[in-house]
This record gives sequence, C-alpha cells and structure tokens, in this order.
Amino acid sequence: MKFENVTVTKRANVYFDGKCVSHNIELADGTSKSVGVILPATLTFNTGAPEIMELLEGSCNVTLAGESEATAYKGGESFSVPGNSSFVIEVIEPVHYVCHFG
Repeated sequence: MKFENVTVTKRANVYFDGKCVSHNIELADGTSKSVGVILPATLTFNTGAPEIMELLEGSCNVTLAGESEATAYKGGESFSVPGNSSFVIEVIEPVHYVCHFG
C-alpha cells in the first residue's frame, strides 16, 4: 500500500522516549494522516479528533476510555477511537500503523 501525491513533514513526531515515532502526511485532498511505529510498551494516547488506527503489522491489546477489557488487534485490523478521548495500547510486537484523522 502506498499514498501518492502527499506532503510529508520531515521532522518526526517522537513520543514516550522514542517508543512511538511517526510522520505526518497530507494528501492532495487535504486529508491528514500519520504513519509510524510503536515499539513494545504500554502507552496511553489522548485524541482530539476521532481516529482510526489501521495496523499494518504487529500485535497489541487496546483498551478504549470507559472500557474495562482490552481487545486484541494485529496487522490487517483497525480500531476506532472517538474524539476527545483516550486509549491504552499494550504493544506485544512492534506495530506499524496509519492513523486516519477525522
């Protein structure tokens, strides 16, 4: 899979002491996404806009805000997170992802 006609922010977004690294991209139609990798760890992310996390590779357990049990995900699957919310991700194998905003 590849995106065509995109603008890439050269400077990486580095979170959680390097456990999550991503780059922002903007498609020709103005749509924003981020593409990155999360290394094995348990991390909490907060959202502004709604997000769809598309996993390309790897495996993790995700607990959305307000839920008591985690759901397992692996490469080829995705999960949705509401805006102004959060999720806890426990990465088992490095997760390569595309985050779709909005």
